[in-house]
Amino acid sequence: GNQANSHKLVTCVETWSVERVQYFIAVACKLYRARVIVAYTLQRIVIALSFKQAMSSNIFASGCSAGLLPRSAPPQARSDERRQNGVIKKDSGSQEDLSFQDLTSIEKERRQLLLRSELPFWRILSYYRGTSLRAVVSDSLVWTTLLIYVWIRWRANTIDYVPAAVAMMEKTNVNILGGFLSFFLVLFVNQTNDRFLEMYGFSKACSGRIQDIAGVAKTQLPYEVADRLVCHFNAAHIAGYVGLNAIGMGSPYSKTFFFDHYNAENNLLTPGEMKILSHHDMDNSGLCMKELTTWCQQDVTDARIAGHIDTYQEKFFHDKILAFRAAMDGMYDYTDQPPHFFYIHFLVLLSALYLPLFAIDTAFTGGWGAEKAIGLDVLQGIIVFLQCI
Repeated sequence: GNQANSHKLVTCVETWSVERVQYFIAVACKLYRARVIVAYTLQRIVIALSFKQAMSSNIFASGCSAGLLPRSAPPQARSDERRQNGVIKKDSGSQEDLSFQDLTSIEKERRQLLLRSELPFWRILSYYRGTSLRAVVSDSLVWTTLLIYVWIRWRANTIDYVPAAVAMMEKTNVNILGGFLSFFLVLFVNQTNDRFLEMYGFSKACSGRIQDIAGVAKTQLPYEVADRLVCHFNAAHIAGYVGLNAIGMGSPYSKTFFFDHYNAENNLLTPGEMKILSHHDMDNSGLCMKELTTWCQQDVTDARIAGHIDTYQEKFFHDKILAFRAAMDGMYDYTDQPPHFFYIHFLVLLSALYLPLFAIDTAFTGGWGAEKAIGLDVLQGIIVFLQCI
């Protein structure tokens, strides 16, 4: 029995050529080397970005952003310090402001999208807005890949002989590159999904801290003091979303059509308080939110000095206010630092190289001469399209 098994093993090994074994070893070494290079490069980029951000921060500017300068400070001095807070400030008017009606319409459509996930599959497939199809239709790489496949298959159906290139293409193995790309795509999708959930958690945390303050203030503070504190807190919340215009891809919320609307509707800030904040460019900076947050802390301190609350209650208020600012700053941090451009460029480069090669490889294996079939061409064309998506 051992002799028979040994004979089978030798026969199996002999079917593998030395060149094929060397080929698989070389591919494995290249994949491992590429993984090490990518990991090392990403690590160096993270270290460089962290060092640059740490060196560009300014302690005095951070104090100014928190409203530590007197409210009567000259606007020019505060404006100069605002430009040193490390925020990427955009040019005014870089994005068209949406009216409050537009924002309401977008929110209604977003709510409808949330309910679509519970529909049957045939209803889900009937939608176009809010799906990946809108991005696929406008993606030139998808159509370029499909055109390459269609041209090769059209050429195959117009000739009756088998080109010499077909035999050469049989020696290639594009599937290895596809598995390598899929690995990085899965990591990228998981990272972006985690970022979305984290930012959503920050957003809901801000609302939760406002509810905490409002509930405690109503039961422990006089009406006038509690009303002023809650108004300042809600104004800081709204100003925070408007300030997101300063970084990243911007925000659909503007001071004119978002903050001013809610301020006029709920009387959050008085004309005198709005004049004090007028030196802040709310549409292009998050410093207005930070100063309003500091006003909330000052309101709590004034309430303790007036004898409305004790030091323990004051600490509770301050903890909730600082937790709100930390959650809002978390959204600013994520918006200011999207996924690394090196990572995005690496995925785009791999996709731009792999998809045309996959289309060529699939088209050449679709049959030539007497082996060609229209049905097989259509089936493999669908496979190419799915790979592009």
